[in-house]
Amino acid sequence: MRPYRSSIARAVMLGVSLSLAVPPVALAPLTAVARPAPDSFADLAAKLLPAVVNVSSSQVITARNGVGPEMPIFPPGSPFEQFFKDFLNRNRPGQRGGNDQPPPERRAQSLGSGFIIDPSGYIVTNNHVIEGADEVSVTLQDNTILKAKIVGRDESGDLALLKVDAGKPLPTVSFGDSSTMRVGDWVLAIGNPFGLGGTVTAGIVSARGRDIHQGQYDDFIQTDAAINRGNSGGPLFNMDGQVIGINTAIFSPSGGSIGIGFSIPSDMAKKVISDLREYGHARRGWLGVKIQQVTPDIAESLGLKDAAGAMVAGVTDGGPAERAKIHSGDIILKFDGHDVKEMHNLPRIVGDTDVGKEVPVVLWRDGKEVTVETTLAERPSDEKLAAADQPAQPDNGTRPTDIAGLGMKVAPVSQDLKDKYQLNSDQKGVVITDVAPNTPAAERGLKPGDVIMEVQQNQVASAGDVQKQVEAARKADRKNVLMLIQREGGVQYVPLSLSKVKQPG
Repeated sequence: MRPYRSSIARAVMLGVSLSLAVPPVALAPLTAVARPAPDSFADLAAKLLPAVVNVSSSQVITARNGVGPEMPIFPPGSPFEQFFKDFLNRNRPGQRGGNDQPPPERRAQSLGSGFIIDPSGYIVTNNHVIEGADEVSVTLQDNTILKAKIVGRDESGDLALLKVDAGKPLPTVSFGDSSTMRVGDWVLAIGNPFGLGGTVTAGIVSARGRDIHQGQYDDFIQTDAAINRGNSGGPLFNMDGQVIGINTAIFSPSGGSIGIGFSIPSDMAKKVISDLREYGHARRGWLGVKIQQVTPDIAESLGLKDAAGAMVAGVTDGGPAERAKIHSGDIILKFDGHDVKEMHNLPRIVGDTDVGKEVPVVLWRDGKEVTVETTLAERPSDEKLAAADQPAQPDNGTRPTDIAGLGMKVAPVSQDLKDKYQLNSDQKGVVITDVAPNTPAAERGLKPGDVIMEVQQNQVASAGDVQKQVEAARKADRKNVLMLIQREGGVQYVPLSLSKVKQPG
């Protein structure tokens, strides 16, 4: 990487050469006014440090028979590699010459950070800091160590609320409005990196709305303030000393800070923390739909101008969506006044909406916008959501039929096909029995055993139903025909090109 000084010099030189290469033109100067950097963060840090704590959690790890300590990692060819391998093999339970008794229980410890939000001792941290712990303790700035009780935890949002009894009011910090933070704003991070204790780092907001694939509610603030292991659960402050983020994750090939850290926005955390305090768990709004991304091909096949929104791929029985008459194949464009720009926006918008609230949902259905009203329920536990519905289909034994132009053969569900492809006893739809190579069906990854449940958002029960919908799409000059496919991984809408079958070679 070039030194900072030489990079600036190069930029100035390029500016000069470019200005000489074009005729002089009268251009309005580009002006930008930035607030000056603080002379020092010392006064702000001194005010905030007393409310930031170290969080230590521990749990008992019971070794299983036959499992001993892990092998340390050495460079390839290191003389220590064979030494440790021999040592561990000799001392592994059940090995010759070793101790036949399993190793004793050991206690694993995790270190993180937190911050006090109430003088009575309520402390916010990350769920992963205290996950699985049977003991949690908190160390205040004056080195006082207090036992902490877990009030509530939220795995989906990676947040937890603790409570300590200090016998006196504790210093606190308050949540700010993370929605007002802009890229380039100064921020201050305080935490417990590597167990070193209260550490202050400064930086800016590098980006907003980051999805790092940690969960369906990802909406992180990215910052270049140094965040390391042990900073998890610590606060990210604005220049008014308000918490606008909870430091949660870093991107780092080395395990140390490289200036890419991620914080949960305070606007998302405030509601969760309030729920944890009142109910012991987070109460998130729930619509009861399975969704998928709207691709350009799907949008075209349904006459939707832009590939936006979230496509409903399934509706939970008895859920708010079913009660509102939302169907598979509908595309959710707006929810409670919020634009759903892409699939990943919807879970966060719905989750942030109050349980029991009646909200309008704008759908794309049958080539036009339709608005329905629904009352949100509370999101069930992951265990309850794991159950999937399997609709019914009567048995019918018919020979496979070729669907011209798509490169596949289909047949109604029969007992033989149920047995061959391990389908459910009450399976509904039409089974794909053969897929030709270099065809639209093959290009989209369809394979024998997949079940076509809908074509162009119409249920199908026979090869004739499929052919009818395909021909209707062709007559409407559609470039693609949309099919709802059920396979091992669930249900998904798949657009198939209506162009001619490609020939091999």
